[in-house]
Amino acid sequence: MEPRLQIPGLLVFERGWLSANNILLTDDFSATLIDSGYVTHQAQTLALVQNTLKDRPLDRLVNTHLHSDHCGGNHQLQLHYPELQTLIPPGEAKAVSDWDAEALSYEATGQLCPRFKFDGVMHVGEVLRMACLDWEVHAAPGHDPHSVILFEPTHKILISADALWANGFGVVFPELEGLAAFHEVDQTLNLIETLNPSWVIPGHGAVFNQVDEALSVARKKLEGFVKDPEKHARYGAKVLLKYKLLELFQAENTTFVAWASDVPYLKILHQTYFAQITLQEWIQNLLRDLERSKALAYQDTLLVNL
Repeated sequence: MEPRLQIPGLLVFERGWLSANNILLTDDFSATLIDSGYVTHQAQTLALVQNTLKDRPLDRLVNTHLHSDHCGGNHQLQLHYPELQTLIPPGEAKAVSDWDAEALSYEATGQLCPRFKFDGVMHVGEVLRMACLDWEVHAAPGHDPHSVILFEPTHKILISADALWANGFGVVFPELEGLAAFHEVDQTLNLIETLNPSWVIPGHGAVFNQVDEALSVARKKLEGFVKDPEKHARYGAKVLLKYKLLELFQAENTTFVAWASDVPYLKILHQTYFAQITLQEWIQNLLRDLERSKALAYQDTLLVNL
């Protein structure tokens, strides 16, 4: 039998890919949720929390970073729990206060996120008390320049967000904007190796304890992207297309291509790496790649998520 992470007061809601995993940590003093999923799953996120806490309130909401799949449920949770205290990484504070959807990446990715408020920020080096354990806040740039990860040194548990998955890590979004960030991914992987966690709760996928293997996979993936940035560009573009199909379930092909042609990140990637063909042709080629990998299917004029 596979070993399982069993810590009193720690519960992981494994959500899939449209919504990031949610981690609920409770003790006699507080109940904290880490990350809240995508907006189209907000009712499910609230139900998961309510069904677990029963009549007890949710006291605190912590966001590892503010990509839409990690904070899309914030607004709904704040409505339901009016005393909820929300903590975010400090680098995002002004953008959230001003609700700058461009700076927060929602416009650039073509994704949705309802406006939410925050009550405080988490500084690197700070310790959060959750589930009767002390969790260290560490900076984890790369996938997102403002992301943090949380490490509990007694049981050596890492809440890694999208800095490390069992099969790699999240798209390096600054690179989609033409900003060098692969070196930051490398620094974050080195940090994780130094922390030497026994367990990793990733932003997506199941909890795992084969950490050395995951780091090896991540480093090989990073090496491939560094050698061939165009490979990362194609990967990032396909992730954005697949993510939208996860949200929509299905879409009319022409309408979907028109939407994709207006997504800023996709326009930047096309212009930077693939301008030898038209933007629409490039998007259709990516969709065919997704069909070949069985990530979507064509049904007459419809694109259907698989």
